[in-house]
Amino acid sequence: MRLFFKYFFKTAQYIIGPIMLLWDTLTSPRGVVRDPAVQQQIDASTAKLVLYEFRMCPFCIKARRAIKRLSLNIETRDAMRQETSRQELLAGGGTVKVPCLKITDDAGNTSWMYESADIIAYLQGRFA
Repeated sequence: MRLFFKYFFKTAQYIIGPIMLLWDTLTSPRGVVRDPAVQQQIDASTAKLVLYEFRMCPFCIKARRAIKRLSLNIETRDAMRQETSRQELLAGGGTVKVPCLKITDDAGNTSWMYESADIIAYLQGRFA
């Protein structure tokens, strides 16, 4: 029975995942238009942020849409397909769970934030 559920959800993921990606592409949110000087400051701040994700994860799609809506240039790393990214996430965050936002402050201290709702709230509070 356990094997049945495993393969059922894997199959559902590979059927629904591409549909979700297509929907995300077709209904992509518009970004905030800012003054170029302000956008340049925000880009400098977001250079220290990295989002670890799985491409077809619905919570990762939710986080990416918020990033696009806020017009943020945050590097994304696919922890499913890129083994080095997966190892970085495991070593730094302690678990391979996505989405995960790696935040490096000015002093070089790194913190790892999981949960899409927490990531979105952090980004909106800092950059909105």
